[in-house]
Amino acid sequence: MIVQQIYTGCLAQGAYYIESDGEAVIIDPLREVEPYIRKAEQNNAQIKFVLETHFHADFVSGHLDLSKKTGATIVYGPNAAPAFDAHIARDLEEIKVGRITLKVLHTPGHTMESTCYLLKDEQGKEVGLFSGDTLFIGDVGRPDLAQKLVADLTQEKLAGYLFDSLRNKIMTLPDDIIVYPAHGAGSACGKNMSKETTDTLGHQKATNYALRASMTKEEFIREVTTGLVAPPAYFPLNVMMNVQGYESIDKVLERGQHALTPDAFEAAANETSALILDTRDAQIFSKGFVPNSINIGIDGSFAPWVGAMIPDIKQEILLVTDEGREVEVITRLARVGYDFTIGYLKGGFSAWKNAGKEVDEISTIEAGELSAIISKGEVNVLDVRKTSEYRSEHIPGAENVPLDFINDSMARLDKNKTYYVHCAGGYRSMIFNSILRARGFNKLIDVTGGFKSVKESGKFKVSDYVCPTTLL
Repeated sequence: MIVQQIYTGCLAQGAYYIESDGEAVIIDPLREVEPYIRKAEQNNAQIKFVLETHFHADFVSGHLDLSKKTGATIVYGPNAAPAFDAHIARDLEEIKVGRITLKVLHTPGHTMESTCYLLKDEQGKEVGLFSGDTLFIGDVGRPDLAQKLVADLTQEKLAGYLFDSLRNKIMTLPDDIIVYPAHGAGSACGKNMSKETTDTLGHQKATNYALRASMTKEEFIREVTTGLVAPPAYFPLNVMMNVQGYESIDKVLERGQHALTPDAFEAAANETSALILDTRDAQIFSKGFVPNSINIGIDGSFAPWVGAMIPDIKQEILLVTDEGREVEVITRLARVGYDFTIGYLKGGFSAWKNAGKEVDEISTIEAGELSAIISKGEVNVLDVRKTSEYRSEHIPGAENVPLDFINDSMARLDKNKTYYVHCAGGYRSMIFNSILRARGFNKLIDVTGGFKSVKESGKFKVSDYVCPTTLL
């Protein structure tokens, strides 16, 4: 028996490859399915089933392409109603894969079709639980997503279902079972996930707040629903793609891989409503970019921030990337449903600059320089980190304008004022600056290295920036 977790850090997502006696099953696959197919081919195995724990909100699953390319049967748990052929399993149904068994455990709460798969080895021993978004390491799935699609499913009602699912279906299992969740720390599908991506169920019973043995249902509902922030706007759109179906990623890649000369790129930008997305490093971007470009670096939390900043998943996109990374960027956009990349700048930004095209830039400043400017009088400092980060510690006098709510933040700013903008390390502030720059804010200055550099510079005393009791 082979059990392999295939973890994707950008999405904090775990897919699983399970194999026994020449047959394989994939659980919660990503959009690009070739790695799963190659793995099975290398092992001379046939992919027999694609098991989905639920209709995912934070990414587009690869179930349709994987089924079409391998003949595998797509499986969902009870209550699922996809718009394509799939096997809707019964609660406690057993699925045979080689000499092992996967038992269906219907666990509504995160969503109504949420299902876990209990793995039994060749001897019938229960050894693993593929828990989807029902149980994470250190947390449980948030109960406020399904209500975006079904109005009468309040988060309190869903949390009550989740309590029952955990107590009746999961906590009764043996302590030595390994829990294999769909997500880890960094995912917006929970609020308190561990960096660990597997654990024993027994350890989770002892350490996971939501599995506290003495907890009442009322306490569970209160604790699980407290502190939830609004989910990214693209979540319900991804759910509908997973329910209704989508275009093959092969066609998405083909459409996006149009290499455009600087002249053709400029014409496409002028003649369409395409958004210019520059995925280079923030500091490289600041030194020169195609006017009106938005910077979301490929080497950060790319997909979640794309989802948060670009509200329409059908938005046409023109890419500026590091040379050789075009396919990677198109693929990672498609993972979260952004399928309409229409081309990329051949030769990257250097080609644009060498062609004599107009170039824009964003001014930057080091933390030490900012300290000197602040010491001379009142300045406008914008902290675009989350409110929780800001409340923990911040530069005195800085205004908190979280990137997550950029439209609200923008409404509070004056285009005629100069603003010094920072986040934690420089990634989010450049997203913020590039978006506002494209909307006519020309006096934004980025603080290189963000709040981390502010602390490390030694130019700000601890008493200057530690403000644990500050409230907005």
